[in-house]
Amino acid sequence: MKTRLLGGIAALLVAIIGTVLLVSYVQNADKRALAGTETQTIYVVQKAIPAGTAADKIEASVIKKDVPKLALAANNVTDLASLGSKVTSVALMPGEQLLTSRMVEQNAFLGPSRVQVPTGLQEITLKLPIERVAGGKVNAGDTVGIFLSLEQATSTGANGQAGTKSSKTQLSFHKVLVTASQFSNGAAAKTEDSATASGTSQASSTTSTSQATSGVYLITIARNSADAERIVFAVEFGKVYLSKEPGDAVESGASFVDTSRLFR
Repeated sequence: MKTRLLGGIAALLVAIIGTVLLVSYVQNADKRALAGTETQTIYVVQKAIPAGTAADKIEASVIKKDVPKLALAANNVTDLASLGSKVTSVALMPGEQLLTSRMVEQNAFLGPSRVQVPTGLQEITLKLPIERVAGGKVNAGDTVGIFLSLEQATSTGANGQAGTKSSKTQLSFHKVLVTASQFSNGAAAKTEDSATASGTSQASSTTSTSQATSGVYLITIARNSADAERIVFAVEFGKVYLSKEPGDAVESGASFVDTSRLFR
């Protein structure tokens, strides 16, 4: 009897020790994976944070995490105190890096469907069909990539025949701030996730969905004068596509594509 009891106790101790070792191994997995990699400790969103949340209220919803410097987004936050009395300009989702660019002064918060224009930039509105707006899931506060496509006819040949056409597409602008997203009737556009995060009722979400059936969006962006000129020209004489490009999206590798480069 005593032997069985001692055996049971020994088995229990072995199980406890094994569990502790396993937990320790898992907890140190991230550190081992980052061994030899230059990292920086920043804040990452752990729980969804609604738009308009004060900086001093988000501590319980974020966590400090070591992130490789190559994966760091611009304007990341390393000290919550540096945010002062600012509030979130948009709803923040779990997994994304906490960025100062998504925090605004309280008196500048215009609600989940509007974002203040950064100093020195101007707003232009693009009227685009849903397939050119990342499936229509672009909200105020998001950043987008802007693709410009143009088709240009070459000069007429010596024999009087019409020239050929040369087409080109380029990802010309990265991480452009969206200051407003609306349906073609002017109503604020929200995805289901952003509507839930900002406390919008299900009925309102259903109304927004019915308004979107036209499939046309008014996307307002903030850009400097020179870039605004190029974008307007492309809208007038070519085509424009928007990708949803978050702060940690890789920009390298983009160039341009034409018929000679398409199948390389």
